[in-house]
Amino acid sequence: MRVAVIGAGIGGLTAACGLAADGHEVIVYERRDEPGATGAGLTLFGNAFGALDAIGLGDTVREVSSDAISRMRAGQRVPSGDWLVSMPSAMVPTLRSLHRAELHRALTDALPAESLQLGRSAAVASDGQPIVTVDGAEERFDLVVAADGLRSAARARLGVDRGLRYAGYTAWRGVTAAGIDVQDEAGETWGRGRVFGIVPLPDGRVYWFATESTAAGLHAEDEREALRERFGNWHTPIPACIDATPAETVLRHDIYDLARLPAAFAKGRRVLLGDAAHGMTPNLGQGAGQAIEDAATLTLLLRTGDPDTALARYDRLRRTRTTAIWRQSRQIGKIAQASRPVAAGLRDALLRATPPALMGRATQRIQRWTAP
Repeated sequence: MRVAVIGAGIGGLTAACGLAADGHEVIVYERRDEPGATGAGLTLFGNAFGALDAIGLGDTVREVSSDAISRMRAGQRVPSGDWLVSMPSAMVPTLRSLHRAELHRALTDALPAESLQLGRSAAVASDGQPIVTVDGAEERFDLVVAADGLRSAARARLGVDRGLRYAGYTAWRGVTAAGIDVQDEAGETWGRGRVFGIVPLPDGRVYWFATESTAAGLHAEDEREALRERFGNWHTPIPACIDATPAETVLRHDIYDLARLPAAFAKGRRVLLGDAAHGMTPNLGQGAGQAIEDAATLTLLLRTGDPDTALARYDRLRRTRTTAIWRQSRQIGKIAQASRPVAAGLRDALLRATPPALMGRATQRIQRWTAP
């Protein structure tokens, strides 16, 4: 088949790699000249690697990631550094961390050289045909995969957009310029309306993120200084992570998810993938993982030979799976961002009373992905 992929993010590139390896002619259209591989890290759980292995990309991603985080003490802490709950490392043995730029490079390198077209704006047809309009000219394909992100233009043109929802908090992200001693501890620290997360990267640097419950659209003249004011007296190594990050590289963005998921992920020979289909809050760390699952599921189903049947199954399987995770991620976000003293105190008490093994089993359930 001739396949167009709109968007060169993690999901789009994974789908393109899988489909190209199966012999399909794939063209990836990315509107930016330098596609989004900037300044932050991520973690991938076992479900992501199960999906990557299923389409032959697992080792490619393992080469640019590290499993060191899976052997560290992790869980949730309070700003003093006391642990609320500590996750047994045996519950996340396949957890790996990496820089988004490295993942993007590895996936791009796995594509045929002529497949990726940068600086090309592409739009799906609104009449049900697998046609893409690229810089004003129409191109016909056998399948169009729309992986154009949370604010997907394709989702709107397909008539399934239900809008976005502000989650109630803003987020900062950064990567330290040098290595930081995290003392073999990672995870998140939960304060009142604020969260700080630490993720060691393979080269010793630290990817960190921070959130604060606040109105949307606010910005500081110096975002790193704003972080120091909010988190400077939290436990080590949080202040060191902030200080070791160049001020000009600190990223800030308000957190949005889809207000409701589309009623269909596939319409005719056009399919939504990744955030375009199920943009969710980052609280479960499953945004990239679910996009990778989408890509692997689509690739494997298309091997059955009947594209229309494959897309119908993709729609059914992926809407069921991602709707549950989208809802759970939103709920965890509300709990983590609790800002009132009574609510935050109750949250902390419940976490302290929760057996770590129970938390681990809940994490393992999310990581269960079965190839179709």
